[in-house]
Amino acid sequence: MDIRLGLTFDDVLLVPAESSVLPGEADTRTRLTRGIALNIPVVSSAMDTVTEADMAIVMAQLGGIGVLHRNLTVDEQVAAVRQVKRFESGMVVNPITIAPEATLAQAQALMAAHRISGIPVTEKDGRLVGILTNRDVRFAENPHQPVAELMTRDNLATVSTGVGQEEARRLL
Repeated sequence: MDIRLGLTFDDVLLVPAESSVLPGEADTRTRLTRGIALNIPVVSSAMDTVTEADMAIVMAQLGGIGVLHRNLTVDEQVAAVRQVKRFESGMVVNPITIAPEATLAQAQALMAAHRISGIPVTEKDGRLVGILTNRDVRFAENPHQPVAELMTRDNLATVSTGVGQEEARRLL
């Protein structure tokens, strides 16, 4: 029987030393499966105290992968996967939106359900008319107040589809 060597973090000690290999020349890519390549060989643990949507997003941004734990209901797992998939290169693709005539209570319920701190306000045709953030609703007391009365309308920074991350940062 051929038994392969397996190591854990406690089995290895990395000692900092001078190297002729420059960091920019190092290739840390590895294959997780035939269809999935990682830029760094780092996988976060599928434990409820370690990996949920936020950790999976950060792992993906850094080139690794986060494995969501299974101590969630099916609906919670689906929501977590959606949250990770919606987040792309620091930008939310196809964000959850709300109509200006929606109420504060509806907005707060939507924000809590999706664990988001801000929500774009759009007309029926998809045109952006404002953004509602935790800052806008912090002192609001009337749950029936329309989002249109609370949202920020001015100085919205927007970009077209296809704008790179550097250009988007510059515009902000």
